[in-house]
Amino acid sequence: MIDVALLSIIRRWHLRDHVSLREIAKRLGISRNTVRRYLRSGTIEPTYSRAAGPTVLDGYAEKLSAWLKAEANRTRKQRRSLLQLHQDLCALGYTGSYDRVAAFARRWRQEQQERSQTSGRGTFVPLTFAPGDAFQFDWSEDSAVINGERTKLQIAQFKLCHSRAFFLRAYWLQTHEMLFDAHHHAFVAWGGIPRRGIYDNMKTAVDRVGRGKSREVNARFSSMVSHYLFDAQFCNPASGWEKGQIEKNVQDSRRRIWQRLPHFSSLEALNDWLADECVRLWQQIRHPACDQSIWQIWSEERPFLMPVGQPFDGFVEHTKRVSPTCLIAFERDRYSVPASYANLPVSLRVYADRLVVVAEGHVIAQHPRHINRRHDRGATFYDWRHYLAVLQRKPGALRNGAPFTALPEAFRQLQALLLPHAGGDREMVEILSLVLLHDEQLVLAAVTLALEAGTPSKQTILNILSRLLDGTPLPPLTAPQALSLTVEPEANVGRYDTLRTQEPRHAA
Repeated sequence: MIDVALLSIIRRWHLRDHVSLREIAKRLGISRNTVRRYLRSGTIEPTYSRAAGPTVLDGYAEKLSAWLKAEANRTRKQRRSLLQLHQDLCALGYTGSYDRVAAFARRWRQEQQERSQTSGRGTFVPLTFAPGDAFQFDWSEDSAVINGERTKLQIAQFKLCHSRAFFLRAYWLQTHEMLFDAHHHAFVAWGGIPRRGIYDNMKTAVDRVGRGKSREVNARFSSMVSHYLFDAQFCNPASGWEKGQIEKNVQDSRRRIWQRLPHFSSLEALNDWLADECVRLWQQIRHPACDQSIWQIWSEERPFLMPVGQPFDGFVEHTKRVSPTCLIAFERDRYSVPASYANLPVSLRVYADRLVVVAEGHVIAQHPRHINRRHDRGATFYDWRHYLAVLQRKPGALRNGAPFTALPEAFRQLQALLLPHAGGDREMVEILSLVLLHDEQLVLAAVTLALEAGTPSKQTILNILSRLLDGTPLPPLTAPQALSLTVEPEANVGRYDTLRTQEPRHAA
């Protein structure tokens, strides 16, 4: 087999210089038939064909094909590598090399791609979107250090299809309330709402996938879509290229944002940084379709977006029964409610960052939401104000009551002074109950002033609180070092004579 250089010489001598076949064969030391064959075929570059023959892998080809098909249907984390497949084949008696197994896998994947009418990474039609037309959404999973602990987070990713302006926000979970909260923050960051949203068939949006474009959409998700006035469109199953922009954004964000592990004291601080980081990247990244930044294209697209109104009341509602200890359970944690609702059913509205308890159409309690990441027994979160009605009947429960371990410092100091005395329990309960009638900060101010004056009693606190409510400035309670009379006494007995001039008063 001759090489490319030799073939080039033959073609130049014969076709350009008109040298005979005999002379070419003589000069190069090859046969005339070889020269004639290459010239007649019109070959410019020689091709090399390998004769097909049996290999060591032939007896294991069917088994390897079945393994490759099974691994392709698994998730990336569960999928066996080619090295593991080679080791498993060796356990069955295969004596060939790893390279032959890898070459077989490449050919197998190429065949699968050809069967699906694709080649390489796939063949797609480029898409274009009008300003304000659509956005794409997807979840991703990344890590950050929160309060000194490496934590796995769920990242809500949004991207405007026209300007390519993207937005990221981190959450603990991929639940309805997290999804609703993420949409509001994305629309606020963009300064408007597109007319369409493109999603995959996530469980928080689609209850059931039907034939074609038929979908049974979740009722709460439909309510959110109706609130913000955009249309929701869902991709075909296993067709990630239909929202390729956000799929690529997931990859790009890991390189641009998550490559260096972020360290923050709280999730709120991380989200504030993510919002600023997205805007910074908009100003730096060039738009792929024109010689402008994403920020410039977004500024042009913003007038085409629908205005952002009131945020969607994105809660998920549960019915709970209050325990005799005035607690409700949610996600292995327990939260207190007012004692008057003990043993009664209430409605729990779950938001992304808080829990709201509703009864008879009124909000009766609210707690910051605690996400239990350790899947342990859980914790209990009290509001001591919820137990004041019980204390009025059982003042002795104040001494060891678990809800009262978190009293404000002024109340704790007052409690330490009152409880050793007789009736101190009830007096302390009556002082605490003042927060049911007056502003808690005013009550705390009255208690603090009473403690500073050294007279921490119920009557003193009530008098100070009355002055605070009237708006009358309190006189200083500190006594001077030396007392002095306003009118000094005089040694004058003549003043008694004035008493004799007065008419005597007799009993009637």
